[in-house]
Amino acid sequence: MRRRTVLALGAAATVPWPGAALATISKDHHGAKFRWWWPHGLVDPVEIAREIDQIADAGFAGVEIQDVHHSVRTDLDAAGHGWGTGPWRDAVETALRQAKRRGLTVDLAAGPSWPAAVPGIAPDDPAAAKELIHTVTAFAGSITVSVPADTLAVQIARVVSGTVLDPASVRTLTPFGGQVTVTVPDGSWLLFTYTVRGSGQQPEGGPHTDPPSYVVDHFSPAGTRAVIGAWDDPVLTGPIRRLLREAGGDLFEDSLELETDGTLWTPELPAEYARRTGGDVFTFLPILLQVNGKYLFSYDADGSHHLRDSVDQVMSDLYHEHHLLPLRDFAHRLGLRLRAQPYGLTTDAIRSATLLDVPEGESLGFKNLDDFRVLASARDMAGGRILSCEAAAYANGAYSTTWNKVLQTMGSVFAGGVNQAVLHGFAYRDVPGAAWPGFAAFSPYNGTGIGYAEAWGPRQPTWRHVAGVAGWFRRTQKMLQTGTARADLVFFRQKGWTATGIGAPWATNDGIPVGWTHGFADEASLSLPAAVVRNGRLGPPRYRALILDGDAFRGKDHTISVRAAGLLAGFARAGLPTIVIGDWSDVHPEPVRPLLAELLAQPTVRVVADQTGIPAALEALGVRRDVEYERSSLMTVHRVDGDTDHYYLANARHAENRVIAPIDQDVWLTTSSRTSTPTRLDAWTGVREGIPFVRDGDRIRIRATLQPGQSQLIEISRKKLDINLRAYQGDPLALTDWDLEVEDWRPTGTITHRLTLTELQPWSAIPALADVSGIGRYRTTVTVPRAVRARLDLGKVVDTCQVRLNGRLLPPIDVLQPAADLHLRPGANTVEVEVATTLLNRLRTTSPAVFGIAARQAYGLLGPVQLRWYP
Repeated sequence: MRRRTVLALGAAATVPWPGAALATISKDHHGAKFRWWWPHGLVDPVEIAREIDQIADAGFAGVEIQDVHHSVRTDLDAAGHGWGTGPWRDAVETALRQAKRRGLTVDLAAGPSWPAAVPGIAPDDPAAAKELIHTVTAFAGSITVSVPADTLAVQIARVVSGTVLDPASVRTLTPFGGQVTVTVPDGSWLLFTYTVRGSGQQPEGGPHTDPPSYVVDHFSPAGTRAVIGAWDDPVLTGPIRRLLREAGGDLFEDSLELETDGTLWTPELPAEYARRTGGDVFTFLPILLQVNGKYLFSYDADGSHHLRDSVDQVMSDLYHEHHLLPLRDFAHRLGLRLRAQPYGLTTDAIRSATLLDVPEGESLGFKNLDDFRVLASARDMAGGRILSCEAAAYANGAYSTTWNKVLQTMGSVFAGGVNQAVLHGFAYRDVPGAAWPGFAAFSPYNGTGIGYAEAWGPRQPTWRHVAGVAGWFRRTQKMLQTGTARADLVFFRQKGWTATGIGAPWATNDGIPVGWTHGFADEASLSLPAAVVRNGRLGPPRYRALILDGDAFRGKDHTISVRAAGLLAGFARAGLPTIVIGDWSDVHPEPVRPLLAELLAQPTVRVVADQTGIPAALEALGVRRDVEYERSSLMTVHRVDGDTDHYYLANARHAENRVIAPIDQDVWLTTSSRTSTPTRLDAWTGVREGIPFVRDGDRIRIRATLQPGQSQLIEISRKKLDINLRAYQGDPLALTDWDLEVEDWRPTGTITHRLTLTELQPWSAIPALADVSGIGRYRTTVTVPRAVRARLDLGKVVDTCQVRLNGRLLPPIDVLQPAADLHLRPGANTVEVEVATTLLNRLRTTSPAVFGIAARQAYGLLGPVQLRWYP
């Protein structure tokens, strides 16, 4: 029996239902993708086609095939079914063929798992990754050592104290007869031997191939030739080549997780360093030595950094010239784009992002939103369109990740300049030996741990509602990919590193909270053809001011390259407002000094003692922000397409663990046209409607009301839509009595529980449902004397939900603010709220060795549920 709520309404005029209709979304590629985990080629082509259909039916735009299976502890037959074998190629061809039919794109990883690796090369092959191995022997007076034939060099250096060496004492010795004898003055000395060898690193989670794959040298032409050669023969069959042009999307390379027991090396480094810098890398080879990523020796606190930075720059150039660019050209020949995560080492990720078709970051590895802004700014200056994100992987999050958490994460990540999500991930159905609910790449992690990332797909109860989530991604990403980005300020970086967590502290703490937006640039991006000043603004992002501070990665050291200093002086001469932070009288290198003096002499330049002086300097320079509001957690993205402005407003987190509150405040937005008006696009339903606003010249004021993590899409154009004011009347009606029917998902199938509730509480607090995961349907009846409109506020729901009124499915529900508009008919109305959960609570009982350590999740319709009446 359905619970009944009866209400008597007083006399009121009947108000027509709003005229806005659900938008029709045409087939496009603006939507989110899934990272699709395969147990390499141990897959069934029929199942592959079925999973393409499942992803397409749910409304997602594509897949990225990844040969990843850390969870599997049994033999997956790498010889017969590994990456690149016949069964693997057949499955790839099936995926491409079915994706073409369904309008999806298929991305392929550059090799099995990550980092980029290929079979058929040994660790000491010229194409394989290399490391520099060293020995260190302390001595005084004299020493004789035997030197193997493969030794790169033998050196000596005098110890000043501890791990500090005297740079003037470093000598490279020439061995004779396999032995070296050296006599030195008094003091403590060290003798170094260096040998180059293959690192022997294999891609994660192998074996993937037989023979084994080894990671390639990312800094040499040989390494990249090996990657391309592995694709040309035997992977790229005629059908696969044709289908890649029709349904292929990206060639993808994961982050630069190159691991060594010694020091990362490439055999070309000494010659390339000499050619590019005129210097000799052997003169400071001792201070390049590392163990576990830590430097062992130094010359002094500052000089060592400068020398290491010069090597990092050469290695970065080699990575770009010998790896990224040839790989990009290869992808283009296949009709693909190159998408890559250009970080993990001390390489210039800003330059990388200017070269890539699609740069990518990650929500798990990036420490704050400025890590994304580093890449987004480079994309924008280079005229790119997409910044992708490996999205929604959480430590110990397998089978407990809610879409609420995903959307809160992505609502913030999009505020950092990202406009494409590759969700981590969709798992192939099964592998031999996998426990219910099937194969997942990272769960159980290495056989025992819960593992990170979620295994999305039909195995999840929430998949029943995922089309609404897919629509949110598609509409949000489409707006964020439209037009060109705008930002107020650009912070100069001496180094283009990212994934560091080092951002712009003033912007984070004081600028963003009142509306300022910002990006980052280094010498590479400021050298692009588009980096010019017009009407006092810089580049396509139309930066209003540039800020120069000391090197954030070197203790605010006052250093800048000659070329970069010349660029900044030229921008200031052309009228770009510039703020210099601190006393740069100690600037180095010496040739920079006249260029810095020229910069400081420009009337568009202000010098401030520290970052607290930025606001006053901006005001003195007449620089204002595009968006303005009272201090809050609001963040914005502004994009311009002709005379149409697109604004993304998000109640966002700067970092994952920051607690934020709901906001409800006025926001001033700058417009490209003084006659344009604002409309709001509901990213969940596609409904567009006009919104109230106040105009003041080229600015309009609107009201932003957002829950934590929630976002709004605002378009300001010459299109005018009716404004639907939704004021409420009367007291809200609490709905507390419900009939609940629950599908209990188990390895053997589903069973049904039926309960009558007089109050809402989580399933974990109801003995019959404490360990249940699945689908719950809450039903109640509302009786009204006449037709009336109402808003159903559901309060808290875990996790996703759909609402039916009198059996009719209503538009998708915003996970972060679950509510639905109801058009109640006279008499009895049946309201059904269908709630879907994660699988964690059931897995705690079916796989206690893995999931038993996790606390139960509080599932269900938790409320409070209220009806609020429209007049």
